[in-house]
Amino acid sequence: MSRQTQGARAQSTDVPVADDAALSLRGFGVTFAGSDTPASTGIDLDLRPGRVQALVGESGSGKSVTALGALGLLPPTATVTGSARVIDPDAARQAGRDGGESGTADAVELVGASRPVLDDVRGRLVGTIFQEPTTALDPLETIAFQIGEAVRAHPDAFRRAHASAGSDAGSQAGGGGRRRPGRPGLPGRSGRSGRLSRAEVDARVRELLARVGLGGRSTGGKDSADDADGADRADGEVLERIARSYPHQLSGGQLQRACIALAMACDPPVLIADEPTTALDVTVQAGILDLLRSLTRDEGVAVLLITHDMAVVADVADDVAVMRHGRIVERAAVREIFQRPRHEYTRELLAAVPRLDSLRQEDPFAAVARESEAPAKGAAEPVVAVEGLNVVYRNGRRTVHAVHDASLTIAPGEVLGLVGESGSGKSTIAGTLTGLVPIASGSVRVDGVEVAGARRRDLLPVRRSTGVVYQNPASSLNPRRTVGASIAEPMLIHGGFDSPARRARVRELLEAVRLPAAMAERYPHEMSGGQRQRVAIARALALDPRLVIADEPTSALDVSVQAVVLDLLRALQAELGFACLFVSHDLAVVDSIAARTVVLSAGRVVESGPTEQVLARPREDYTRRLVMAVPVPDPAVQAARRERRRALKAVEGVHA
Repeated sequence: MSRQTQGARAQSTDVPVADDAALSLRGFGVTFAGSDTPASTGIDLDLRPGRVQALVGESGSGKSVTALGALGLLPPTATVTGSARVIDPDAARQAGRDGGESGTADAVELVGASRPVLDDVRGRLVGTIFQEPTTALDPLETIAFQIGEAVRAHPDAFRRAHASAGSDAGSQAGGGGRRRPGRPGLPGRSGRSGRLSRAEVDARVRELLARVGLGGRSTGGKDSADDADGADRADGEVLERIARSYPHQLSGGQLQRACIALAMACDPPVLIADEPTTALDVTVQAGILDLLRSLTRDEGVAVLLITHDMAVVADVADDVAVMRHGRIVERAAVREIFQRPRHEYTRELLAAVPRLDSLRQEDPFAAVARESEAPAKGAAEPVVAVEGLNVVYRNGRRTVHAVHDASLTIAPGEVLGLVGESGSGKSTIAGTLTGLVPIASGSVRVDGVEVAGARRRDLLPVRRSTGVVYQNPASSLNPRRTVGASIAEPMLIHGGFDSPARRARVRELLEAVRLPAAMAERYPHEMSGGQRQRVAIARALALDPRLVIADEPTSALDVSVQAVVLDLLRALQAELGFACLFVSHDLAVVDSIAARTVVLSAGRVVESGPTEQVLARPREDYTRRLVMAVPVPDPAVQAARRERRRALKAVEGVHA
């Protein structure tokens, strides 16, 4: 546990704590041993019930370390100073029952608090949604067990919530009172002091899963009276399946909803959401943001949203604080930040956000008549020609048809965007181009070579003429190899370069991706995320490929770093003339780089054509739904788009 002291508050003396703040930081800071520069310093911040406070900035700006420091979750090398106070409404209620004054809730000081105090606060007063659900959840335990563990950790909070729900329901029947939604009747208490029965825990777990939309109709939609019973049974079956599932058996969106259920297990008044939508596709992201909005507006939760995505901020935040180099450099209401940013760094963040430019001219919601697609320009043989592709996976008696009868082409020097939700088959199609994914039927030709059915030695020319940039450079680069060795690896595998030629080529490639030659001696962990992705691009270009496959190359990067990497890819593609398959779930990024776009849904190509046409005048409901789910960095415009997205779902019979 980090060392915590209530230090000097020189920067907070003029900032009084808000009367209605659920969590307040004053003069808060974190310093790590061996570093002369604090990770965060002089932080003054208030989280208010029913409002989303966004904390934005690039990686390393101090956002996450501030939140973790307040909860005592940093390692012993960290020293935390200042004050972090969270209101304990339970203490006020208890004081009232004991005959004391119940009008003012007690505040718990977290800086310098003992381990038992922090254990009591975590989960009961402050819930946390971590960035990566696959690492936040235990892979060896079911979803139900992990949520149940959180419920069992604070039995008094569970009973308080349900006791107050019952009294609220009674007062509401009498014409007053506030009741939280989703409070069905539950089994009675176990009768054992301080412990909950298994029935209580199981019922609470299933209530939480339904509350976050992990059971059939709870995600939206209406049933007629005739089929309500059948729908209820279907909902229950879905919910039970998810409760019994292990993390690897659920999708990214389902995992993140399970993490939200875990964070809300004890109905904490404060919720910290640390990059809760990173790497999620746009429709799943929209659902998660809708859920956070519901928790805030309907249940009065105070939310701290930590993110680098300004479009997400525009969609869900009420107030914004901008961090840079460990300090808050600007704070204001969300519309003020977007319309009149004062600090240069805030303006830089906003300028770096990729936008769906084509949407400024057209209305993607309006249906349009079908138009014939423009014929492919030029008569040159395509670098990639996929026809009638089918990919099938078999696991015992279960068969998954991952790609259905897909066809696409990429002309020399063309950038083709391949978009769709997670699980739509984007990366599967990309994998077939290099023979890494088995092809059930159909034709896949790359640079004139038929990949389907080819032997390994026949694939060598394809792999030599194809470079691949993967999603996460932290995992795609060997941590035991220097940067220079990683870039030179394709030259060693395919030959044609002696040692001096390899070294010269590495220097040339580093210069091409705007990195100094000295970087060749570094290891991946010594570089930033953006620098690592530049190294991955350099490696992909090592053999002068005719085709580059960029599989979600910017999804793990900050928005400003993302802009730099996209600019680099565009410049290199224009200079070297390689064809590119750009795989992404981020339509704004695809809009900024791809000439044509193919839209995938459940392994099928549902729409294709020039990017501007596909995104500005989509013909298919699925494409319109994708486009409407993309948040735009303008709070007023985004609010209108959100309502229209609900309308589109209603038209399709799926209510938001």
